[in-house]
Amino acid sequence: MGNLLLAFVWSLMIAEFSVASLIMGFAFGFLLLWLFQPLVGGSSYFGKVRQIVRFSLFLAKEIVRANLHVAWHVITPSSFFKPGIIAVPLEPQTDFEATLLANILTLTPGSFSVDISTDRRVLYVHVMDVENAERTRWELKEQYETPLLEILRS
Repeated sequence: MGNLLLAFVWSLMIAEFSVASLIMGFAFGFLLLWLFQPLVGGSSYFGKVRQIVRFSLFLAKEIVRANLHVAWHVITPSSFFKPGIIAVPLEPQTDFEATLLANILTLTPGSFSVDISTDRRVLYVHVMDVENAERTRWELKEQYETPLLEILRS
């Protein structure tokens, strides 16, 4: 919250209220808070920002990789798709966590969240190419669910 306040103050100080000035203010505020961290005590904020950046970069890489994979299947003359719907058991989640996970999985080309059980313990995902259902289930849990819950819960 303090970093957002510093970004807003920065925009007011330079008399330019735009997305670019807010981003610049956010970056300067982050640097300022990081420099003064030893004086005011430790904070989990910086670790959280690192987790968010790491997950965002991973997600961007996965979106590009999945787009290339889908494009390859579209342009090859003989398609070897093995589509399927897999049930992914989930950790107990809030509505927000379950919705965010389902939307992130749907954002990645080649997969689509179909349904979630009423108790939010199972997410049904349509996957364009399922070589091994157990491995796909494990990848979805380890690469998407686990880091997302670490960001949201810690």
